[in-house]
Amino acid sequence: MAKNVYRKQALSDEQIEELAEAVEEKEAKTRSFFRNLFSGDHMSSSSFVKHLPFVAFLSLLAIVYIANRHYAENNVRQIDRLSREVKELSWDYKSLSAELMKQTTQTEIARKAEVLGLKERTAPPFKVRIEKDSK
Repeated sequence: MAKNVYRKQALSDEQIEELAEAVEEKEAKTRSFFRNLFSGDHMSSSSFVKHLPFVAFLSLLAIVYIANRHYAENNVRQIDRLSREVKELSWDYKSLSAELMKQTTQTEIARKAEVLGLKERTAPPFKVRIEKDSK
């Protein structure tokens, strides 16, 4: 057996036997735990009924978790859809704004007015003054 580095002296035969017995006890407990876990006896016992509220609470938490995840995914999808719609509307606004700016230039207005028979005035405007007759 390897020597223990921390104690500087080898374990006695009694200590080795005690450690071996402790390991065997832990193995037996582990085996009995798994046997009890996979046997059907504990399902019909009162321990199951005793832990039923906790199991119900865990089930509720699982349902809330799933619902929250579903809600978050729907929000992400909606945000993505709305952001695409905002981009599209922004492009429409920019193109319509540019078209309107082009149509409201002086040369475009003069060209459209000429089709209607109106001509652009070349002389500057003047004030019309009406004098009253004093009687």
